[in-house]
Amino acid sequence: MSSAFQDVSIGIDFGTSNTVVAIADRGGRVEALTFDHRGARLRIYTTALCFWDERDGNGLRTRVEGGPWAIERFLEGVSAHRFIQSFKTFAASASFQETRIFRERFRFEDLLSTFLRTLLQHAGGRIDLAAGNITIGRPVEFAGYNPDDALAMRRYGTAFGKLGAGHARYAYEPVGAAFFYARELTRDATVLVADFGGGTSDFSVMRFSRVGGALRAEPLSHTGIGIAGDAFDYRIVDRIVSPRLGKGGSYRSMGKILSIPNHYYANFARWNQLALMKGNGDLKELRELARSALDPEPLERFADIVEYDLGFDLYRAVSAAKVALSSEEETEFRFRAEGIEVCAPVTRSQFESWIAEDVRSIGDTVDRALLSARVRPEEIDRVFLTGGTSFVPAIRRLFLERFGESRLSSADQFESIAYGLALIGQTDDPDRWVVGPRERERATMSLP
Repeated sequence: MSSAFQDVSIGIDFGTSNTVVAIADRGGRVEALTFDHRGARLRIYTTALCFWDERDGNGLRTRVEGGPWAIERFLEGVSAHRFIQSFKTFAASASFQETRIFRERFRFEDLLSTFLRTLLQHAGGRIDLAAGNITIGRPVEFAGYNPDDALAMRRYGTAFGKLGAGHARYAYEPVGAAFFYARELTRDATVLVADFGGGTSDFSVMRFSRVGGALRAEPLSHTGIGIAGDAFDYRIVDRIVSPRLGKGGSYRSMGKILSIPNHYYANFARWNQLALMKGNGDLKELRELARSALDPEPLERFADIVEYDLGFDLYRAVSAAKVALSSEEETEFRFRAEGIEVCAPVTRSQFESWIAEDVRSIGDTVDRALLSARVRPEEIDRVFLTGGTSFVPAIRRLFLERFGESRLSSADQFESIAYGLALIGQTDDPDRWVVGPRERERATMSLP
């Protein structure tokens, strides 16, 4: 190991929307890796890629940027490009084999390794994945329909291995959050950690105790579900946007009137899927459907959103509405781009009715975590909430009803997991916390 990295450990929280890298030293000090962008020091690196073509001599060369630089390049829109976000949700999907970007084919592991290379480039040599003591977070349950856990971990291993990090260990993301939170504890406690990401919601029950003056941790249970922020976004799009883009409409085919297939609109459930419609044949099919639709204009708007890569603008409009409804009873959804305009009032009560089934499923997953840990709600001393979705009133109310206000706490929604993962690397035996048989044996260990 390089001498510059002997005393530090690195935690990587590769998220659906944002990625955070943290560095901890032997003294227990931990900080996030920062990125200088347009005069601002950013502690998060947006999980996004932008590919574009540039003239190189007599031919074309594909260039790529990641993080905030990917968004910047995409918004400039000065040349043909492909913008990809939320691609973490492909990790456990056996149906996703590859996507074509200009003249190259990219598998999930190619997208992830490319993304990591851009991050390392902008880190400027401040971390070394080949030499480092690295702990990488992973969800308890990956997102998507029928997720293949083993496939996702093979893909992770291949991608990180390309950068020399084949030796890295993997720990559940809520366990990382628990390690970060445990530093604040002054007495023995049984803690429920709830980590809400973009694609998944994960829960861990941990028992912390003082033994000989050292704080020790014991994992009691882990559960997860592929429902989180992106699913809530989809409910807004499905109720407000999709009906204005042709959902529920009809088209003529061989003398019959048929319903426009709903599977095109299901792509809004994952922002990454929308970005791929441009290259998988869906865009061409939408244009053909528009020509035979009874009302072609909505489908033409949908095709324009795909062709002009307006998914990111739509994502920002949905996020703005969701954030507003966390503090207000009513807001107006506004999406305007390339001559397309969708504006509609939406109330918090409407939004909560749309996500009610999702919230119930999340609540059932919390209950499953308690049941597996063999603890009752009243035996949970503290509940630690992390992630942007934890601020949605319906989600917070779920925990208030089960545990009460006095037991709830939260921390920086972006950094807590990465900080905890980095701290795991400074423990006396960090490999005890890897996902696998030893972790499931509830091994205990001292925290830094």
